[in-house]
Amino acid sequence: GLLFFAFILPLLSSPMIYLAGKRSVKISAAILSIVSLLVLSFFLFVIPKVSYERKYVESYSWISNINSSLTLFVDGVSLPIVIVTMLLFTSAVLFSVDYMRGSHALPGYYTLLTLLMIGLIGFFITSDLLVFYFCLEFMLLPTFFIIGEWGYRNSYRTALKFFLFTHAGVIPILLGIGCIFMLTGTFDMFQARSILAHSPQSLLVWILLAFTLGFIVKMGIVPVHMWLPDAYAEAPAPISALLSGIITEAGAYGMLRIPFSIILPSITNLQIHSEFLYVLSILGVTSAFYGAIVALAQNDLKRIAAYSSISHMGYILYGLSLFPIAEGMVGTIFHMITHGVSKGLLFLTAGAIMRRTNTRNIGMMGGLASMMPLTAISTAISCLSIAGIPAFACFISEFLILLGGFEDGAINSFYYGTTSLMIVITVISAAYVLRLFGKVFFGSPKIQGIREASIMMAVSMLLLSISTVILGVWPGPIVKLINTAIKMEIINIC
Repeated sequence: GLLFFAFILPLLSSPMIYLAGKRSVKISAAILSIVSLLVLSFFLFVIPKVSYERKYVESYSWISNINSSLTLFVDGVSLPIVIVTMLLFTSAVLFSVDYMRGSHALPGYYTLLTLLMIGLIGFFITSDLLVFYFCLEFMLLPTFFIIGEWGYRNSYRTALKFFLFTHAGVIPILLGIGCIFMLTGTFDMFQARSILAHSPQSLLVWILLAFTLGFIVKMGIVPVHMWLPDAYAEAPAPISALLSGIITEAGAYGMLRIPFSIILPSITNLQIHSEFLYVLSILGVTSAFYGAIVALAQNDLKRIAAYSSISHMGYILYGLSLFPIAEGMVGTIFHMITHGVSKGLLFLTAGAIMRRTNTRNIGMMGGLASMMPLTAISTAISCLSIAGIPAFACFISEFLILLGGFEDGAINSFYYGTTSLMIVITVISAAYVLRLFGKVFFGSPKIQGIREASIMMAVSMLLLSISTVILGVWPGPIVKLINTAIKMEIINIC
């Protein structure tokens, strides 16, 4: 099946990518680019099936003794996310060709990227919790090695911090998976959902808390965000784009698929539901506000983008807390997509600027618009989207989250207050991206003789720039796909 080939192709190609890299790094990068484009095409071919059948499933026997199978599926939620994942991944590979040129041990870099691709794809398309866990590890371990080996200042310390924090989050997730298997006898998400309703309620609450803790660490939510700014700032720019655009948001996807779809519906005490959602909303608003305020005070180009990511993860968590308001949930999932593309683009443009200026301090830049016009346009598109300006990607997703918040506020006035705060945070977001853009591209040039980004960097930035604009002016097909899936899911749950 198409999903199986999409999952297995990177694994089969990884030895070839490593060996080819021993002869020529360009060949290694070319093979990885072709593989990522092939995988992207497989998912594009699945779109008609999901549009008509709501879900496309493939299942293969794996470890029958413990009732674990390689079940792969896409629906209106996972399909657009995995397509954007492959779009971002392809852009990161193309950007790496020139950005990483001259670095040491590049065959290993591209091989680790291939393993990272396996983890990303599997995480978003499997319904088997055991495979889900292995794919989570396949995301984290290659990222750890890449940050440590090819990162900037204090790369090994940053990589170790990333490893310790993210694996502190993985432990409760693994414990939760073990508890679900003990209670249900299956690792399949959808089978487990129908069985868990008959399980002890007190144990389900602990499982809910375990998964939630694990995933909010993965998302970099305040107060367990300490790993995120360093990891984003010190990783190579293509990896920062993947971290912010996909890897961190995988935590939000995990929240949606397990705590919200499997465990919460099995808890019959509605007071626990409301208290759980209250806590998530407070954490979401806190993260959104903290990230925006700190981003406004930063002068390091990559740290501005890093703290902005903390802020937008807060947006996503706040959107999840609006469950089961359909507009809020649709906006949240769409924001995973729009923020992923927009922030991935910002990290790539930051990488191009740093490569040409040899500095990360925006106070030492200025006047780059005339010297790097394409990079300036790409950065402007990213900043306008992050600021929530109409006709750019994040506007629609943020608008839907806020709309869901006010709709929830009609039922519970608490959400009127929190949603009003989110509007204020949106204004702060506009302030920090406008400050960034003004200091980098306007004013008198402080560095002379700066050239435009290379062709491969420009192509990758152009690809994400076009995607950001398309998502802003033509969001209908994806929003409709997500809306159908979410409403079916809410009907099944409620």
